[in-house]
Amino acid sequence: MSLEPRVADTLAEKVRPFRWRILALLFIATTINYMDRSIIGVLGPTLRDYIFHWSNTQYSYINISFMIAYAVGMLIMGGIIDRVGTRAGYAISIGIWSFFSLMHAFVNRTMGWIGFAVARFGLGIGESGNFPACIKTVAEWFPKKERALATGIFNAGSNVGAVLAPLVIPLIVSNTGRHWQYAFCVTFVFSMIWVIIWLTTYRKPEKHRKVSKQELSYILSDSEAESDERISWWRVLPLRETWAFAVAKLPDAVWWFYLFWGGFFLNHQFGLELKGLALPLIIIYLMADLGSIFGGWLSSFFIKKKHWPINRARKTAMLICGIIILPVVFATQTHNEWIAVFLIGLAAGGHQAWSANAFTLASDVFPKKATASVVGIGGMIGALASVAANFGLGHVLDQSEKSGYFVAFLVAGSLYLVALFFIHLIMPHMTPRDEQLQYVSSAKTEKTDS
Repeated sequence: MSLEPRVADTLAEKVRPFRWRILALLFIATTINYMDRSIIGVLGPTLRDYIFHWSNTQYSYINISFMIAYAVGMLIMGGIIDRVGTRAGYAISIGIWSFFSLMHAFVNRTMGWIGFAVARFGLGIGESGNFPACIKTVAEWFPKKERALATGIFNAGSNVGAVLAPLVIPLIVSNTGRHWQYAFCVTFVFSMIWVIIWLTTYRKPEKHRKVSKQELSYILSDSEAESDERISWWRVLPLRETWAFAVAKLPDAVWWFYLFWGGFFLNHQFGLELKGLALPLIIIYLMADLGSIFGGWLSSFFIKKKHWPINRARKTAMLICGIIILPVVFATQTHNEWIAVFLIGLAAGGHQAWSANAFTLASDVFPKKATASVVGIGGMIGALASVAANFGLGHVLDQSEKSGYFVAFLVAGSLYLVALFFIHLIMPHMTPRDEQLQYVSSAKTEKTDS
């Protein structure tokens, strides 16, 4: 066992931690992102019952429009971010999603669900850039031993945004939908301020004047500086590690189910309207927040304190997450809303813990310059799975809401363990690839895993 990890850990305690300021910006952007996308899930029952009178099928089409754009955007935005860099690519992404978030407020009854579908399509294109940009930033700014924790922290912003939506919206929108347009205007100003701060703050650590030599040395302690040569996503598409990551992203369909249909389920099962939905949704996403940080901490603990190889640490953490999620299959079997809320919250926390580790799989095995592209490909697969799920769910719910939700929660509880089985089957060893996408020698791999 080498002493290098201990030396690096000691060094981390002495250096000026500018990387955590960069992480704070990722957290804030992800919070804005999820507040934007969560509004429809919170307002959905109100808009359906009092304003637009959608059917469940029409509401599913609105979500499908978002998810198709998100799937296409993941592929495109991931490639753009790898091509133009994180600084410019992230700014383009948040600029697009902020504009289309504002456009929701201009949809009227004449436009109906189609108007919302158009606005959601534009929102999906913009928001698709968030996670490729964040994961690439974490890969650039953090050593592998800290990436799951860093990912868990910025990913917690998704839950903060999902908490803020049901907290803020009932303050400005009535149960009958009066002033619903204002809900889509809340985040626009914050987004524009963030873009300005990001463009004036962000540079790669190798080129940032506020990064000390000691911190840069720590950031690169278990990886190497890379050249500026680009890697096309066409080159990573055929690789088995890309598809292992894509399988890890299939449970994204479950997360979208909670986000877009959770309020509808609680409305159907327990008769909760806008103001009554606020506390249950807040509890669910606070539990998800804790899960995100816990999942990132857990595998980092295994690596830094137990000195486990990355392969063992990540997959063990994901196995624990899958077990935690299983009880959500009973969410439709209880008549107590708080038991249902607890089960969904536990599963949401398990998902976010899973996600914190799943995201790091890309940066664990691929060079930094290819990370956004790989995340984009995986995100596209997760989004397409959600498209299929939304299409089926909307039609089934219009026929029988009870059986539709039962099947949805059954899949939501069991999918993670099935996905982990196939991840291990496709990628049993998690051997890193270098800038030429060739496997790193065993000596270097042992150094990285130590």
